[in-house]
Amino acid sequence: MKFIITESKLENIIFKYLDNQDFVKIDKGENIYFVNSEGDWVAEIRFNKSDGRCYINYNLVEEISSFFSMEKSDSAQVISRWVEST
Repeated sequence: MKFIITESKLENIIFKYLDNQDFVKIDKGENIYFVNSEGDWVAEIRFNKSDGRCYINYNLVEEISSFFSMEKSDSAQVISRWVEST
C-alpha cells in the first residue's frame, strides 16, 4: 500500500519526530546547543545566535534521511526550519 504525503504534511511529521526526541536546549553565550541529555559532549544541533547559522550533526541528518526516505540536503533544511520554530 502506498501513501501520498504532501511536503507540508511530511514537514509536520518530521517536526513531531524531532519534538519527541526531547532534546535538551543549552543556551551558552552566542550558541544554543541541542543535546540528547544533560552532560552530553556532542550536540546534535548547534545554533549560532549572532550569525543565524545552524550546525547539524551528520548522524542526525542521516537518521532523518533514511527514516523518511529523503535526500540529506532536504533533511538538513527541514531540521533547520524546526530549529527556527523552536
